[in-house]
Amino acid sequence: MPAWEYITTPLLIHNTAAILNNWGSEGWELVQIVQGPEGGLVAYLKRPVGDESSSAAAAGAAAAAQAAKQFEGQA
Repeated sequence: MPAWEYITTPLLIHNTAAILNNWGSEGWELVQIVQGPEGGLVAYLKRPVGDESSSAAAAGAAAAAQAAKQFEGQA
């Protein structure tokens, strides 16, 4: 049975497809989209562990953190 890693990312309504395509190109599969606590949308994604190098995973986490800051109006 495969092991999975998960990530969440905010979705901007005007750029949803580009955000999901970007994560998809890194091997992430969309699991679901839910409304966040502030009213925005949050995507939950998964991929099998070991699909990407650890540096790519770190880059993805950094991108998610930056997107979250922009979503919250901090950047």
